Amino acid sequence: MRIALCQMTSSADPRENLARVAEQVRRAAAEGARLAVLPEASMVRFGVPLGPVAEPLDGPWAEGVRAVARETGVTVVAGMFTPAPDGRVANTLLATGPGVEESYDKIHLYDAFGFRESDTVAPGDRVVTLDVEGVRVGLATCYDLRFPELFRAHAEAGAALSVLPASWGAGPGKRAQWDLLVRARALDAGVWVAAVGQAAPDQDADPEVPTKAPTGVGHSALIGPDGTVRARLGGAPGLLVGEVDPAEAERVRRAVGVLDNRRL
Repeated sequence: MRIALCQMTSSADPRENLARVAEQVRRAAAEGARLAVLPEASMVRFGVPLGPVAEPLDGPWAEGVRAVARETGVTVVAGMFTPAPDGRVANTLLATGPGVEESYDKIHLYDAFGFRESDTVAPGDRVVTLDVEGVRVGLATCYDLRFPELFRAHAEAGAALSVLPASWGAGPGKRAQWDLLVRARALDAGVWVAAVGQAAPDQDADPEVPTKAPTGVGHSALIGPDGTVRARLGGAPGLLVGEVDPAEAERVRRAVGVLDNRRL
């Protein structure tokens, strides 16, 4: 399956960001991609009040994503914020396209490195996989990357690919941790990992210097199930198109056996 990793920088304006999403999806379609993955917080960047801009899954922002998915025939995964029952919001991935209509609420919230996502975001509680062009795909978001159990759950549900939209925080060693963790999660579960980050709003900023909110460091990557980097972007917005072979995931799982050999 041909997949596009669509690295962009979200602003504080959902309408502006929807236009960017549509542009990226159309570019992905022109490159022959059947799945286009956008970052976490594609709807609106972190660092602004999320409650006033959150919309339900049948709201205008999500409908705009569905419209470009219908137009192009591409399945789209994009990060947005939806209202939660307790007055907070959910950090939601919308997945929509031919024969696909699903959503995932981020399970593991980013209460780390001085940031408290749980103050404004309610956690999800459901592992989500879906089928795209005959390939089972698992959904995860940003801080989920630090929890290998979720990626193993994807594999146990039959996924050959885990997609990880993110808005990774800058700070000392954080870029290096991103590079390490996306490879480790592929090896943990024998899955392809498509890790798609927000590009940094300030391309001249030092990624080792923390920002007030996790607004992204770029470096989206497609990782093979053997943990090797198949392709990677830099820090700037861009589009990366690659091929995912589910049979390779099966071969790696048979050879390495980390799922079959677990004892804990």
